[in-house]
Amino acid sequence: MKEFRFTVTKEDENLGVKKILRKHFDFSSRLFAKLKAQRRVFLNDVPLQGFMKPKEGDVIRALMPEEESHFEPEDIPVIPVYEDEDLLIINKPAHYTVHPTKGHSNHTMANGIMKYMKDTGQSFKIRFANRLDMDTTGLLIIAKNSHAQDELVRQMHANILKKYYLALVIGEIEEDQFTVDLPIGKKDPDQVKREVMPEGEGRPSVTHVKVLRRYPCFTLVKLRLETGRTHQIRVHLSYLRHPIAGDPLYGGSMPDLIDHQALHAYRLEFRHPDDGHPVSVEAEMPPEMKEAIRKVENKK
Repeated sequence: MKEFRFTVTKEDENLGVKKILRKHFDFSSRLFAKLKAQRRVFLNDVPLQGFMKPKEGDVIRALMPEEESHFEPEDIPVIPVYEDEDLLIINKPAHYTVHPTKGHSNHTMANGIMKYMKDTGQSFKIRFANRLDMDTTGLLIIAKNSHAQDELVRQMHANILKKYYLALVIGEIEEDQFTVDLPIGKKDPDQVKREVMPEGEGRPSVTHVKVLRRYPCFTLVKLRLETGRTHQIRVHLSYLRHPIAGDPLYGGSMPDLIDHQALHAYRLEFRHPDDGHPVSVEAEMPPEMKEAIRKVENKK
């Protein structure tokens, strides 16, 4: 069970328990209220009540509730690249949705993580802090408690959490480095496909692009997302007439080269939700994307 513990200092004794937890652990008001209602916040081992005021030397403890998910465990590849008591970060393979949906009620990464928990003797509620499309590979963050999830979402909104991708695109991009700042939305709410919208419509979407290498008729690029819209990279690159190889939805279908979009979430940088120390994680490119790059590299 995750526990937060703090010994009150002279500087903090007039703040109150709620403000102390917010200052030192960045607790949200919602989380504090939930834990207090469940009698999981203690002052000197006594469940916190409204009249209690902390003094120098007092010990505040907050216990995260024991929670669990109820997905069906399935033997699906779960490849951890980072794990501690707050986070599990995996290298997601292609062809799996992140969690069950109407069209994919099972055979998702959530089902695979349930089996991983069973195999490793763990139990936590699966909270995905980011999302990847079914055929996008790479780093997927699972928060093991609500505090970790809240903190990572806050970092995303503040652009503290950095997300980097690699993509093999069709055509040779001339510029070495540039930014795409174009709104994205759906003209037809019943369709999955998104597109760049006219000014004043859609949601603001910013993608930073850097060319890593040019091949005959292809380009390998590194991308950093400043916003996280659905299909953002795929839409922006397609709009530039450089769709991602293997992406039939946005004009890049190349079944002889690769059977899914050549888009890989390869690097994350963030502050750890527990104590704020910097964390950077990288995930190896999948074999099928490496093979696609090898093919275009040898193309004459």
